Amino acid sequence: MLSSARKRLTAGVLAVAAAAAGTLVAVTPAPEASAAGTVENVYSRAMHRSVPVQIIDGGGSGAKPTLYLLDGLRAPNDTSGWLQNTNVDKYMAGKGTNVAIPFGGAGSFYTNWERRDPKLGLNKWETFLTKELPAYMKKRHNSDNRRNGIAGLSMSGTAALNLASRHPSFYKAVASYSGYPTVTMPGFGQGIQAAVMEMGGNPVNMWGIWPAGQWAANDPFLTAGNLAGKRVYVSSGTGVGSKYDSSLTPGSPRFNPTKFAQMVPLEVAASTSSQLYIARLATVPGVKLTTNITPDGAHWWDYWGARFKQSWKTTFRPAFF
Repeated sequence: MLSSARKRLTAGVLAVAAAAAGTLVAVTPAPEASAAGTVENVYSRAMHRSVPVQIIDGGGSGAKPTLYLLDGLRAPNDTSGWLQNTNVDKYMAGKGTNVAIPFGGAGSFYTNWERRDPKLGLNKWETFLTKELPAYMKKRHNSDNRRNGIAGLSMSGTAALNLASRHPSFYKAVASYSGYPTVTMPGFGQGIQAAVMEMGGNPVNMWGIWPAGQWAANDPFLTAGNLAGKRVYVSSGTGVGSKYDSSLTPGSPRFNPTKFAQMVPLEVAASTSSQLYIARLATVPGVKLTTNITPDGAHWWDYWGARFKQSWKTTFRPAFF
């Protein structure tokens, strides 16, 4: 049986491999259908610019809960992967909940950076997501700013857990799909730095020099105790095969070893990190935890769309209503 230290080292190696593999994956997103809701430009004083946000209004005249849905590492500035690759916007229509899907944030980990970055610019996403956007949602869409949830995948799965831990009085529920919540563990820290650099940013401008600076303060594993009493959903696959894509399944006539080598390490690392985090949450009193760690799973939207719908039923809806 592997020692704890050796397990962390193995996880670290996988995390670095995942960050490196991300440069190779080139999967064409599904054509974007007409999205539910409207795009509204929300001004961020902290970031000195407007941020486009797809907003699905929960309807009705009463105060409503709000679910904030974050994009992944390559988040474009003019849409969201959630809109390009899933139907969660239409799925959430009519459910009495405001849904806010901000555009942009590529490589930012949706956090407040210590310094402006020459490539990625001024990132104050934490301020935007916990103060500026909620104020807008309350004024324009009657959000009650009391029943709030946040969810994300991969990079933003890490970010969602981080924001929920840093602002436990604001969020009632949080979900991570294939996230990497062991931020300061050796290997994972290097993987996060590599991900930021992949998008052209300097990770030192984000949280300082690892593992000093603000790294520990933004590590969901270390701050998990703040989620006592919250509803939490954590999912990932092992990366071995995919029920949605036979080209990732060894033994299939369509098996593509190159694609397998590109995409599998991302999910294997997410699985390792997520399971370490789940074990940490098991020590936190009062956490209402739902997990879905499957023996298959690619690091891709087929799984994240399905896991979102599961988390709505098990985690967000019970927290809101």
